[in-house]
Parts: sequence; C-alpha cells; structure tokens
Amino acid sequence: MIEKVYKYSTSDEMAVEKLIMDENVNYLHMVFNKDEGLPEHYSNSNVYMNVIRGKLTIGLNDQDEHQYSKGSLLEIPYNTKMNVKNCDNDVLELIVVKAPAPQNYNK
Repeated sequence: MIEKVYKYSTSDEMAVEKLIMDENVNYLHMVFNKDEGLPEHYSNSNVYMNVIRGKLTIGLNDQDEHQYSKGSLLEIPYNTKMNVKNCDNDVLELIVVKAPAPQNYNK
C-alpha cells in the first residue's frame, strides 16, 4: 500500500486529534461542544482553520471576537494570540492545518 490512512473521531464528544505531525505539516481534527475550546495561546506557525460544522468563535490578538460558520476557512498568521471556542449550542468541528510545521512538533 502506497498511501497511509488516518482515522479521526466522528462522534460529538470533545476531541483534539493530532492526525499528522511531521516535518511538513501538522493536521489536526477538533470537536467542541458549547463552552468548550482551546486555552488562549499564540500560533506557532501559519494556521489554517476550516469550519466543518457549527460556529467558531475566535478572538485574535486584541480585536473583538468574530464568529464563522461551516464552510469558512481562516488563515491566521504566525505568532497571533488566539482564543478559540464554541459559544453556540451546535457542535463545532474544525480541521486545523499548520504549515510549515512548527519546529517543535511531536511525532
């Protein structure tokens, strides 16, 4: 088999799954229910967030929080303060790609 297959959660339970973490790219799958999200942090690479379902509420640096619904793809620059959460009743599902891969990635 030439291809490598990765499996990710298909449930509505909270998940932060690091699917691909190599020298080229970090590819993560995230699921958050209402009032769940990530701790505030700074992006350690260019970050691309694809909203698969639900509504993403995100605060970047000192700007007001914005909401993005399914079908939205965000590009967030390196070293941006991020506050990622789900403030909505619907389940939030994201695909997050970091490129290039951060230098301190975990395999």
